[in-house]
Amino acid sequence: MVISFRIYDNNPNYEPGMLVGYASMIAAFSMIFVGIKNYRDKFLDGYITFGKAFKMGLWIALIASTMYVVTWLIYYYFFIPDFMEKYSQMVMNNLTKDGATATEIAAKTKEMKIYGEMYKNPLFVILLTYSEVFPVGLVIALVTAAILKRKPNS
Repeated sequence: MVISFRIYDNNPNYEPGMLVGYASMIAAFSMIFVGIKNYRDKFLDGYITFGKAFKMGLWIALIASTMYVVTWLIYYYFFIPDFMEKYSQMVMNNLTKDGATATEIAAKTKEMKIYGEMYKNPLFVILLTYSEVFPVGLVIALVTAAILKRKPNS
């Protein structure tokens, strides 16, 4: 996450942002697979139910997401407190560049102002940040549990 922030510092349009962000989340959450597989193979004689695997994946995703949120809060409040202003400006510039109508620009301007106000509340920052990262971990936990579940032959 911090490396991708450094990329953004040199790119005011945040162009590789979504791709880099989600790629780094997927790479980080790949540890869910590693963790569940190691636990299954080393402590459960190679067997694990879907439910147990999913619960483990969920906890790993929650812990990793919490670390992500805390890192973002530190980075945002101490290093880029003007992030929302810069982000809003980038969104508006992209709309204009893409030929948006005056109505679309006005609607997006209003939306970005609302987000800007909401971003002044740390609770909203926390919830929004969790909503960006945790669903990715949740999906990876589900897929991993489905792949790694194995019942003993009875």
